[in-house]
Amino acid sequence: MTVHFIGAGPGAPDLLTLRGRDLIAASPVCLYAGSLIPEAVLAHCPPGARIVNTAPLDLDAIMAEIAAADAAGHDVARLHSGDLSVWSVMGEQLRRLRAAGIPFTVTSGVPAFAAAAATLGCELTLPGLAQSVILTRTGGRASPMPEGETLANLPPPARRWRFTCRFTGWTR
Repeated sequence: MTVHFIGAGPGAPDLLTLRGRDLIAASPVCLYAGSLIPEAVLAHCPPGARIVNTAPLDLDAIMAEIAAADAAGHDVARLHSGDLSVWSVMGEQLRRLRAAGIPFTVTSGVPAFAAAAATLGCELTLPGLAQSVILTRTGGRASPMPEGETLANLPPPARRWRFTCRFTGWTR
């Protein structure tokens, strides 16, 4: 039994990685955040899979679902939006899985910022103009920003220019 953490991409079911799609299709249990994962992604689940919307569940309830799958010897596809390396709550689950000795894998997804740039037909960096990408969020429901972690607190070169990708190209 293995828990497969899968980045489900920016929302389009066809922007899953092939590995992610195949892991979903092979897992008899699928845990997904219904508030973030489109139901169309669940079409990749095998027939008869146990599909659980974790949006209303707390961490203890999610871990109970994983423990039940572990006891039954069933692999779990644990779907998170976007890419698991950015603004994910995967870490708290991994700490508990390690403590319980339950194996896991992590399969990255297509991050929303990359999908947005592709949709707009632009690059996030351009030689001689911008070679850095700073990912930040300005609020939301998930968790508060740490005190002092703001764009204004970054070193001066990082906030010297703010570039915006538009349909027509870069503006400064």
